[in-house]
Amino acid sequence: MIVGILREIKVLEFRVAMTPAGVELLKRHGHDVLVETQAGVGSGFGDEGYRAAGAEIIATPAEIFARAEMVMHVKEPQPSEYGLIRPGQIVFTYLHLAADRRQTEALIGRKCVGIAYETVQLPNGSLPLLTPMSEIAGRLSIQQAAKCLEMAQDGRGVLLGGVPGVEPGTVVVLGGGVVGTQAAKMACGLGARVYILDTSLERLRYLNDVMPANCFTVMSNPANVRWLITEADAVIGAVLVAGAKAPRLVTRDMLKSMKWGSVLVDVAIDQGGCFETSQATTHARPTFAVDGVVHYCVANMPGAVPKTSTLALTNATLPYALAIADRGWREAVGADRALKLGINVLDGNLTYRAVAEAFGMNCADIDQLIP
Repeated sequence: MIVGILREIKVLEFRVAMTPAGVELLKRHGHDVLVETQAGVGSGFGDEGYRAAGAEIIATPAEIFARAEMVMHVKEPQPSEYGLIRPGQIVFTYLHLAADRRQTEALIGRKCVGIAYETVQLPNGSLPLLTPMSEIAGRLSIQQAAKCLEMAQDGRGVLLGGVPGVEPGTVVVLGGGVVGTQAAKMACGLGARVYILDTSLERLRYLNDVMPANCFTVMSNPANVRWLITEADAVIGAVLVAGAKAPRLVTRDMLKSMKWGSVLVDVAIDQGGCFETSQATTHARPTFAVDGVVHYCVANMPGAVPKTSTLALTNATLPYALAIADRGWREAVGADRALKLGINVLDGNLTYRAVAEAFGMNCADIDQLIP
């Protein structure tokens, strides 16, 4: 198979979909790899490293789209790329379609095979291709919250860990999954007082056992959310429904009860955000304020640490990329139900129900399309 690795064009996105080590493995399996020039520079991987691994360096994305049977990105295709996607071409990347009707309609119109990293799901419910970026985003969320709390960033001027004789800041984490757990660990490590909320009592029992003494588990319900945001210096939005639009847990009216200069970090912004006032921001302009509450809503948070992120992402995606390249996508998804769940768009059909529900669109049965 001819596999194309594209340079990211989203604002200040420095990750790349494959490391030179990943390219070397693809080549050992007999595949041709096209890498767009300068694709890996932001992650510390130059063109020469890819050449040494056996890749062909390509000058333009148009040539990669024209030649590759499978194209790999980190972030979703951008509008300038929609017209380059060919019918039947495999687009393997984070798609986050439930928050992006324009992209959804474009991929349907291009009749491609859209396989989304974020909806590849194992039988135990885990999301193996989303997990590494969720781990990074969860940890970064606390770094960003701590920075946004500085007075120079329009924050409250609170040090999350406090100092002897001064109480620490309070962090509220909405969601006890991968993002929330990593965020809580980081906040606890700084010495903050941390509350982590989840709707699963079983998950709360687990977190109660493994988290340090300055972390408190609380059942997530509207009353507890309303109460805890009044106490919070920083609130981390870490809720996720796989492939679906994120639920809105904090409304505009609720901001009035929060402390002036407190911070909301919406890690769920890729899926539409879990705060009513959230709007996607970029690393260039990451924050804005509503009713005196600072919002950090960067839609590609792990892009801030591309070296770590690219290595972690390749570790997770490479086995699936090899399976698709070795066997072809039909045989690969037939052999692996988790990968089959990654198909969001196929031959002009929308196949992921949560995306269809987000837009009131028809959803084709993937098992009927691929017996």
